Amino acid sequence: MSENPPLLRPDLARALVPDTRRARSDGSRQPTIGMVSLGCPKALVDSERILTRLRAEGYAISPDYKGADAVIVNTCGFLDSAKAESLEAIGEALQENGRVIVTGCLGAEPEYITGAHPKVLAVTGPHQYEAVLDAVHGAVPPSPDPFIDLLPATGVSLTPRHYSYLKISEGCNHKCKFCIIPDMRGRLVSRPAHAVLREAEKLVEAGVKELLVISQDTSAYGVDRKHDLSPWKGGEVRAHITDLAREMGKLGAWVRLHYVYPYPHVRDLIPLMAEGLVLPYLDIPFQHAHPEVLKRMARPAAAARTLDEIAAWRAIAPDLTLRSTFIVGYPGETEAEFQTLLDWLDEAQLDRVGCFQYENVAGARSNDLPDHVAAEVKQDRFDRFMEKAQAISEAKLAAKVGKVLDVIVDEVDTDGATCRTKADAPEIDGNLFIDEGFEALTPGDIVKVMVDEAGEYDLWGRLV
Repeated sequence: MSENPPLLRPDLARALVPDTRRARSDGSRQPTIGMVSLGCPKALVDSERILTRLRAEGYAISPDYKGADAVIVNTCGFLDSAKAESLEAIGEALQENGRVIVTGCLGAEPEYITGAHPKVLAVTGPHQYEAVLDAVHGAVPPSPDPFIDLLPATGVSLTPRHYSYLKISEGCNHKCKFCIIPDMRGRLVSRPAHAVLREAEKLVEAGVKELLVISQDTSAYGVDRKHDLSPWKGGEVRAHITDLAREMGKLGAWVRLHYVYPYPHVRDLIPLMAEGLVLPYLDIPFQHAHPEVLKRMARPAAAARTLDEIAAWRAIAPDLTLRSTFIVGYPGETEAEFQTLLDWLDEAQLDRVGCFQYENVAGARSNDLPDHVAAEVKQDRFDRFMEKAQAISEAKLAAKVGKVLDVIVDEVDTDGATCRTKADAPEIDGNLFIDEGFEALTPGDIVKVMVDEAGEYDLWGRLV
């Protein structure tokens, strides 16, 4: 068991690559592909789709470099630091394996990749599944075997089997000055409602206990489709996040909503949380609180009204957990503007908070803004912001001591069970640890726990 790192980047997702290598009936070996998946959960879903298609074509999946005939690196290009991490991963794959295909967000800049690593076999952009498959076919021709090329009903998963990310749309219609995601992934394209719900249903039937709904802008789901109707369960369902969440809530799994932009209609989701259909958890990227900073970011400057919305949400669902991310040191940010952010955080009392120091990103309009903040000032503001966020988190967790909570078990080892409450998303939030009487627990169990102890980000408890 390990405590949750307090500064864990909220844009990262862990990829647990399965090992599907098997001997063929004639003694030959399947062509084998490795995968390195970097970046956010949305990229993780892309990796799962690529691996699922490859498995269906007869490829085995290798969890290591040496067992693979070629390696796919699914990159992140959100920040310059993420780009550097992607280049490093590509270099490592080239050194360890030598045959590398690059895809993902950084693939939208092929010259940037080939300039650093000219020996890569191919470069494709984000969600270009067919191009990735073509590149794999060229590097490692498929060799299907009907006796062993059997695919699980849910495809290849890079997460533990008891939870799964569910992507409901691609792209984004916003034009935030610090972000190049719309340039890389395009404008909003929502999946049909029945397709999302059918995938959710199949996941639950296969044993998934928690659905993590993701997109670039979950609140905007269906806008591009004019909220059209789809046939579902003898009736019709609208392509709208409220209708989608309500129907998913009927499947019997936990439903957790990520990347929810605070549009007015978000208030319609809160009653579903109060009813228990959807987890009382909202992941909302507020980014800042001062109206002038938000204007320079090209985001709606409505921080004061947001506080009113938060109060209204909590009046309906008192157990609501709010997670958000913020940027400090944005170009032109003054000490007074930063202080407004700290004061806003004091009033908002958000439960889970992540923070980035502003970075220039090639292609972002914010690069050209005047009055960039010095690195030492950004670091100081980051430290002060995280100190306040940590104090709020510690106080909120301390208030849970003595309460009985439902938790989902993620991992069990010789030291105890690592679990999460309804207030905790995997990888980015805290954990609840059970170190006595845990021996009969298995991952995916949902049990009741009495909270005995609280830390800055994690809880400890015992089974009820």
